[in-house]
Amino acid sequence: MTPKAEPKPDALQRLRRIEGRHNALVKELRQAFVHGEPTNEGDCAIESVRIVEEAIRSGLRFRAVFFKRSAESLAERLLPQIGAHTETLLLPDRLFDGAVPSDTPQGVAALVRLKSFALEEITQRLHVGPVVVVAGLQDPGNLGTILRSAEAFGSAGVVLGEGTVSQFNAKVIRASAGSLFRIPLVANKAARGLEAILEKFRAQGVRLIATSSHKGTPLDQAKLTGPCAVFVGSEGAGLPRVLLAQLDETVAIPHSQHVESLNAGVAASIMLYESARQKRSQ
Repeated sequence: MTPKAEPKPDALQRLRRIEGRHNALVKELRQAFVHGEPTNEGDCAIESVRIVEEAIRSGLRFRAVFFKRSAESLAERLLPQIGAHTETLLLPDRLFDGAVPSDTPQGVAALVRLKSFALEEITQRLHVGPVVVVAGLQDPGNLGTILRSAEAFGSAGVVLGEGTVSQFNAKVIRASAGSLFRIPLVANKAARGLEAILEKFRAQGVRLIATSSHKGTPLDQAKLTGPCAVFVGSEGAGLPRVLLAQLDETVAIPHSQHVESLNAGVAASIMLYESARQKRSQ
């Protein structure tokens, strides 16, 4: 007598098997990863167990979750935490691996909707800590680090200016370790978009502070409490001169002369830590 097949757990019964690469949701996932931008529906592509779990913990809305067939057990672990209305797809290993950017995919990816914020929501949080304004930073690891430190050390939020890597970039998301899903963020990448933001900051009495590796007020003498915005540029070029000329103060982070400059993510993290330290000491 042939033994009966074991019934699948409820979570696994939700999975829809997909065989072809032309499935619309698989196409959206692949394109979102390739371009590092949201889908036409406004969803962000994410992957890895940790990042998907961070998205769940952060209360993001899931549009679709994709599982690799050889990692089907992850569905049993993750799907009970995701709303029943969410599309759940099971892909052949080769199809899944071709849709995600990781060299060693863990077997789960998703399309999620990031929370949106207005600049006014960030300025209303200036009592929490400084705003971080990122101008022209192209390294995704650095931006991810800044987002993670902004949450860790109590930033009011992060503003992305012209020439800055997209927050939807897979490497940014990975380096942020989930902080992207929670820290208030506004992207204003239009040409001269930061000038309008500077005017709004000035109107609210926000001090505008640049970071430097060489010249400026030494970090241990700088005041980083009260409403302020910390501006971070790229490692190579730093902040654009036109922007730098409009800021109120430059703060220098002392370091060995054998090192030309600090990594932008490290510099921003040090500024945020010092701001948090000063606030605790008040």
